[in-house]
Amino acid sequence: MSVVSQVILRADDELRYPSSGELDGINKFLKTGEQRVRIAEAIAENEKKIVDKASKDLFRLHPEYRAPGGNAYGQRQYNQCLRDFRWYLRLVTYGVLAGDKEPIEKTGLIGVREMYNSLNVPVPGMVDAIRCLKNASLALLSNEDAQEASPYFDYIIQTMS
Repeated sequence: MSVVSQVILRADDELRYPSSGELDGINKFLKTGEQRVRIAEAIAENEKKIVDKASKDLFRLHPEYRAPGGNAYGQRQYNQCLRDFRWYLRLVTYGVLAGDKEPIEKTGLIGVREMYNSLNVPVPGMVDAIRCLKNASLALLSNEDAQEASPYFDYIIQTMS
């Protein structure tokens, strides 16, 4: 949920007008709108490049995942890993666009650790995968944009850890 929606809902629940502090928060949110859109566009436009770099880095770090018996052994399993990489990138863009981590949590992190455990996917490896996605993504952004995007990757990493 965006900052604007949160302020409106909170004020409405309390039967009041938004406070000056809340209005300042909305103002800041609106001023950073161009930046948030720019970040989301950069990630979306470079998805293939990001996923390729992140997967190479992950499998260099964990070659056992691509070896016989590994979770990414075989084309089908490998493609499923790449599908998950793309999904996490989309989650990051949702958070960046909303200026809030809530879309990440609601859309994709509830129960994720349990799901991976039930599928025998090593959760520490998924955390490493998100770190690789983060590094590959931030390398394509300006320092200022990377600073803005970084906490959304960190939130996923923290939640999965």
